[in-house]
Amino acid sequence: MTRTTDNLQSVRGLGLLGDLRLLVILFISFRLMLVMVYQPLVIDDVERGLSAQGDRLYHFELAALTDDGDWPFVDWWSEFPPVWYWLTTAVYQLQGENVNYGAWTMTLGLLMLAFDVGNLLLMRAIGARLYGPVTGMTLAWMYAVALAPLVFLWWTFENMVAIFLLLGLWWLLRADDNRSLIQSAAATAIGALTKFTPLLLLGAVIRYRQPAQIARYVVVVLLIFGGVYGLLYWNAAANDADSRMVTSSLTAQFGKASYQTVWALIDGNYTTGNFGTVESHYDIDAAYELYGESPVIPGFVRLALAGAAGVFVFLRTRRFDDQGMVAFVTITLLIFFLQAQGWSPQWLAQIIPLVLLALPTKNAVLLTVVLSMLAFTEYPVLLIRTGDTGGVITGELMAPFAASIIARTLIMVGLCVALYHKLRQPVVPADAATG
Repeated sequence: MTRTTDNLQSVRGLGLLGDLRLLVILFISFRLMLVMVYQPLVIDDVERGLSAQGDRLYHFELAALTDDGDWPFVDWWSEFPPVWYWLTTAVYQLQGENVNYGAWTMTLGLLMLAFDVGNLLLMRAIGARLYGPVTGMTLAWMYAVALAPLVFLWWTFENMVAIFLLLGLWWLLRADDNRSLIQSAAATAIGALTKFTPLLLLGAVIRYRQPAQIARYVVVVLLIFGGVYGLLYWNAAANDADSRMVTSSLTAQFGKASYQTVWALIDGNYTTGNFGTVESHYDIDAAYELYGESPVIPGFVRLALAGAAGVFVFLRTRRFDDQGMVAFVTITLLIFFLQAQGWSPQWLAQIIPLVLLALPTKNAVLLTVVLSMLAFTEYPVLLIRTGDTGGVITGELMAPFAASIIARTLIMVGLCVALYHKLRQPVVPADAATG
């Protein structure tokens, strides 16, 4: 009782900054007023507003294929697991004959905002569990004023991926009982049906939980993930569709040429990692077309290097408290992104909250700001100026583009080193510290 009272007094000591309801109101109202001023719409085939320069119009055009009765995973292939295109096509169809881009993307943006409110609340909850209520509120404010997650509400669906990652982590931290363990596994599986990165939580499960818990966790993930894909394959067969329309959502991302990474600089690929046109989604072979130069360093070498780094961290970890688990998840995510053949700026929506939670220091906060600046320097500042070259960085743009990629890579490596040092610190029991 005394500890709870002390915690409340600590938060009240922050004044208005300690009021969670006020934070949520400001968080939501700022984003709503911003989109009121810069409404997403298309005028004379030109996208304007907050969604301009993002991927939302591309996803709208794919959802519009359902006008002719053509559905994802049956008539056209998807480069993502099913949750996102289920959502986009459902919103499109529910808006009826009068569907338009503005209303459609506003609806999706508001849904992403709801997910991002969840991310804000989870930042506060996880931060409070790790470091106390004052730091928990501070981290929530840090997330609230971060620009990158706000931008991605209207560009992509990464905020939805982030909430499943954070939910899986939150319940995993509380997984002393079977219910929380199952909830974490379910969040991980649903997250993986949106994008694959939430599956990286399995590394922390293996490192921090007992064999029986690990087995239950893996079984739940496999049942949900495998069950959904089983239904997709069954539906494709029932409609006499090419099963590769389903398989592409599992494999297409891994067959892309390198882009926006040091691997891409080595390969000579100075462009983004976009797939082909909307119409190319009818052609299953287009899902496996290499849009760029072949890799100089094979993918299995990158995976081997990442695997070796992961095993090294796994074996050398000495910190087995909640802070250690969050640091372990964060370094796992960063290693995965470092080995990936490509880089997408929206991945910051996953990186920023985890880095803030794992390393709640001024330097870490500043590094997330620098990472965001570098990401937006690459796109849209530089890549948006490649209209005359078909989206390829050339000439005087090559040097700043390469410098930005190298700087971002070094920062991520530096964060991994800091996280490794934290994982090497053994936790001193409270009774030993006071005895």
